Amino acid sequence: MIFELNEEQIAIQKMARDFAEKEIMPYARDLDEKEEFPWEILRKLHSVGLHDLAVPEEYGGPGIDSLSYSLIIEQIARGCAGVTVTSSANGNSLALYPLLIGGNEEQKQRFLPTICEKGDLVSFSLTEPNAGSDISSIATTARKDGNDYIINGTKCFITNASYSKYHTVFANVIDGSGTKKLSVFMLEDSMPGIIKGKKEKKLGLRCSDTAELIFEDVRVPKDNLIGKEGDGFKLAMKTLDMARPSVGAISLGIAQAAFEAAVEYSKGRIQFGKPISHNQGIQFMLADMATKIEAARLLVYQASWLKDKFYKEGVPFTEKAAFAKVYASDVAMQVTTDAVQIFGGYGYSREYMVEKYMRDAKIMQIFEGTNQIQRIVIARQVLA
Repeated sequence: MIFELNEEQIAIQKMARDFAEKEIMPYARDLDEKEEFPWEILRKLHSVGLHDLAVPEEYGGPGIDSLSYSLIIEQIARGCAGVTVTSSANGNSLALYPLLIGGNEEQKQRFLPTICEKGDLVSFSLTEPNAGSDISSIATTARKDGNDYIINGTKCFITNASYSKYHTVFANVIDGSGTKKLSVFMLEDSMPGIIKGKKEKKLGLRCSDTAELIFEDVRVPKDNLIGKEGDGFKLAMKTLDMARPSVGAISLGIAQAAFEAAVEYSKGRIQFGKPISHNQGIQFMLADMATKIEAARLLVYQASWLKDKFYKEGVPFTEKAAFAKVYASDVAMQVTTDAVQIFGGYGYSREYMVEKYMRDAKIMQIFEGTNQIQRIVIARQVLA
C-alpha cells in the first residue's frame, strides 16, 4: 500500500485549497446569512475546471480519478459546505451518475457535453414526501403514450431544483397489469408541466437551494428513458454508492475547518493567565478530533479509490462506501460540536464560523441514506 499522493493529486489538492481560501471563505458567512444562491462561485468553479468532476473527458468533463475528485471536494467544503453541495449534487457526485452508469452512448453524447460546456445544473429527483429511505414507496408515475411517457408526481428536498436545466427523475412505469417498474428519465426543464415548488428554509447549507419539483402531465420522449424500464432501483442504489464517498469528503472538509478554527482559538484564548490550549482537557479534545478526522480521511480515500474500480471493473464497494459515509459524517458532527464547546459562549455566537460548521455537519448524517440506513447496509454485508 502506498499512502502518498502523486504530484498531480498534490497539485489538484493545492489548487482546490487555494480556490476555497480566495474565492469561497471570504463570502461564506454572507452567503449563509442571506441564504443566497452562490451563482458567481459556481461560475468560477466551472471556469477553473472544478465542476462536473465525475464526467469523463470524452464527454466534456475533466476526467480525473475519484481520489482526486474527493481531494477537491474536501477542500471546497472546508471553504463552505453549502457551495460544495450545490456543485457536487450536480455532475460531481449525484445527478449525472444514473446517466453515466446506465445511459447509452447517444444519451451521453446528447446531454453531457452541453451540460459540461455551459455549466448547467442538474437535479437528482428521487425523494418524495412519503418516499425517503424507502424508495419502493415512490408515487410518481410514468404512463406510456405512444412514443412518449407522461409523468405525474411530486418530489421534495431536491437540491438545485429551482435552478436546474435538467432533472434526473425516478418514476414508476405502470404497465397494463398494474405492475410498477421503477425507472429513470432525463427531463429538460423547458418541458411543459414542470413546476418549481416551495423552497425549504434549512438549518444549514443555507446558500444551497432545496425545493419541491412538481410534474403535471410532463411529456417525455422514450429516448429520455435511462437504461430499461425497471432499472430504477438498481441505478438508484449504484448512484448512492458512488455518491457516498463524496458525502464523506464534504464531511472531512467541514470537520477540518472546525478543527483548524478550534486549534487557532485555543492558542489565543487566555484564561487563568494562560492559553486554554495549555489545559489538558482541551488538549485531549483536540487530540481526539485530530485522530477521528485522520481515520475518517483514510476511509474516504479508500472508498474513493475503490469507486474507480467499481466504475471500470464492476468491483463491489457498497460496504466501503457506507463505511466512509457513516463514519466521516459522524466525525463531522462530533468535531464541530467539540469546536463549539472549545469556543465556549463565542462558539454559540454567529461572530465565529464554528456554529455554521455544526449546522452544516448535521445534514451529512441524513442525506444520501441516513446513517441508520448505512448501518443496515453494513450489517447486511457483514452477515451475508
